[in-house]
Amino acid sequence: MAYNAILIIIDSLRKDHVGAYGGLAQTPNMNSLSKESAVYEAAYPESLPTIPVRRGIYTGNRVFPFRPEKLVKGTPWVFNYGWRPLSESDEDTSISEVFKAKGYRTALIGDNYHLFEPGMNFNRGFDEWIFIRGQEFDKFRSARLVSEEEVSKHLTPAMRGSGVEHLLTRYLSNVKFRQSEEDWFPALTFREASRWLAENRDAEKFLLVIEVFDPHEPWDPPKEFVDAYDPGYSGIEVITPKYGPSNYLSPAELRHMRALYAGEVSLVDKWLGYFLTKFYELNLDKNTVLALVSDHGHQLGEHGLTGKVAFGLYPELVDIPLMIRHPEGVAAGTRVKGYVYNHDLFTTLTTLAGATANKPVDGINAWELAEGKTENQRDHVTSAFMNYFMYRDDENWLIVDRAGNDAKLYSIKGDPKLEKNIANEQPDVVKDLYARIVAEAGGKIPEMSAPPESALKWYDAMYG
Repeated sequence: MAYNAILIIIDSLRKDHVGAYGGLAQTPNMNSLSKESAVYEAAYPESLPTIPVRRGIYTGNRVFPFRPEKLVKGTPWVFNYGWRPLSESDEDTSISEVFKAKGYRTALIGDNYHLFEPGMNFNRGFDEWIFIRGQEFDKFRSARLVSEEEVSKHLTPAMRGSGVEHLLTRYLSNVKFRQSEEDWFPALTFREASRWLAENRDAEKFLLVIEVFDPHEPWDPPKEFVDAYDPGYSGIEVITPKYGPSNYLSPAELRHMRALYAGEVSLVDKWLGYFLTKFYELNLDKNTVLALVSDHGHQLGEHGLTGKVAFGLYPELVDIPLMIRHPEGVAAGTRVKGYVYNHDLFTTLTTLAGATANKPVDGINAWELAEGKTENQRDHVTSAFMNYFMYRDDENWLIVDRAGNDAKLYSIKGDPKLEKNIANEQPDVVKDLYARIVAEAGGKIPEMSAPPESALKWYDAMYG
């Protein structure tokens, strides 16, 4: 039987902030969805950050361990390994193209501006795509519409003159139009997705991909969402962190930054609930596979870091939520222990919906784990972020650079919070686990180099 498919990708959503995982934020709608879904407890990104993850999800193929790729003039964020457009090769056949070839109506709706930047090609294969404008560095407003005083409210002394100040000047100008909660990005995105569902009820079968950029920073939800976690605060509101050591924040500033993030998670959850209400009203729950996943998390002071810092590949950055709801209630409430990646969603959704691709990909059908048809197909996972790798299995967690140096090794069972680095005590274990990373990379770690000066000039022209 052919089912519709809905894929909701929520950027920077930490697993430990989702109530269904015992999380730190109020997420009643995700919690309700989890009761009707298979909930994956060991899901990871195979590479980071935003665009490498999307390349994996949209094509089903790994971007790990990163390889040199041709740069195209105009491609943004060129200093991030793996941050490249979908190419025209068969390897980069997108999930939208697979569904469309099988007769599905396809749509992409989102506010994740990275996907829609010129030449990135993530809208390829969609019958309709809607770009909600204004997030972060999106070139939505060219005029400076905010004062230095308005920007300064979000900067500690150490942040003044930094890239954060530049970003916030653009972002706060972009969102100057907001008047009510309905103007915040999660509301705009999920309302647009709800509109699409209602308008496309006549579709025999469809694929809808919803890309929600929040709770990516800046974290500036309406005040009541923040007050739920840190009421009465009157200091500097750090809505976008510096990437690196967290010692630029006082304890109160760090606590409030975490409240801002949690409030943003709750805002996303509220408008997810709005969308799910429409989903049920239209009886789509009876014939639609629905998956919700994050790309990665965010460091909020754990291990002394804030941001998305490549050498900090700890759970706060790489543990991700993943839920898959089957329209016939199969595996509802099941907790899946086996290791999965978010690029497994390509194979899982195309298979479940009856739109199986005609080409092999790296991703597995993770639904077989939920149904108990197969044992865990992996005994470990690996992930790559810039010059660093992460390896984990049931016993060990290793963070190491591409050359096998700067190792941080932890015993998961004896040290679940990963606080005691035992790499110097167990060099043979480090060597063995790094060898497994190399083997998974094809026997050799590709040599990467910095982008040429010409490419950096393209980048400066875009975001300077």
